[in-house]
Amino acid sequence: MRIIYATDYRDMSRKAANIISAQVILKPDCVLGLATGDSPIGTYDQLAAWNQKGDCDFSQVSTYNLDEYVGLAPENPQSYHYFMRKNLFSRVNIDMANTYIPNGCNPDIEAACTEYDALVAAAGYPDLQLLGIGQNGHIGFNEPDVSFSKGTHCVELSASTLRANSRLFDGPDSVPRRALSVGVQTIMLARRILVIASGETKARAVYDMCFGPVTPACPASILQLHPNCTVIIDQDAASLCPKE
Repeated sequence: MRIIYATDYRDMSRKAANIISAQVILKPDCVLGLATGDSPIGTYDQLAAWNQKGDCDFSQVSTYNLDEYVGLAPENPQSYHYFMRKNLFSRVNIDMANTYIPNGCNPDIEAACTEYDALVAAAGYPDLQLLGIGQNGHIGFNEPDVSFSKGTHCVELSASTLRANSRLFDGPDSVPRRALSVGVQTIMLARRILVIASGETKARAVYDMCFGPVTPACPASILQLHPNCTVIIDQDAASLCPKE
């Protein structure tokens, strides 16, 4: 696990965008695994700016997102379909037919999970998987558990995740209780993983991810076992990490 220390959110975002854009330049038809939430917005802003300048071409790229809320239609402003269109897809020259997000509206949840696993497998898994990390150490919506998840599955969101996401809704009671998420095993099959984190609220999770025991109680800790994982953290998120 390689750790890169950034000064602040903006610096973290630019460093992450550098790594993603290099992947796209080196392999124009690459497969990207993408994340949502506050953490990647600055990275997507930078990628969009470079795309508009002609420095990073997304025309052959395909993307596979980590998760989606159960029951939210793609046009719902709180859905991750909507988030991705707003923050990245509508701002770059990507072919929308090559963008994939779990179908949280399929009434047959098991079928939706099986179908998404098949899509990701057929693509050969991401060349680069972008991840944020939750305050409780979750990646995607893989919450702390007694075992690591495998394929795409339906998750009952934890109280801490509901609280963290409630700022985007009308309070915790309006946050969907369930989400579809790719499994930890699927994440680990990416050829390269890039994790970004900023802010004091992520400091404990970052420490546990990078320096704690590998345990499903902190799902992100398994990334210590990945052969090519880079973590970019700002000063606040790194506050509990050993000083170099």
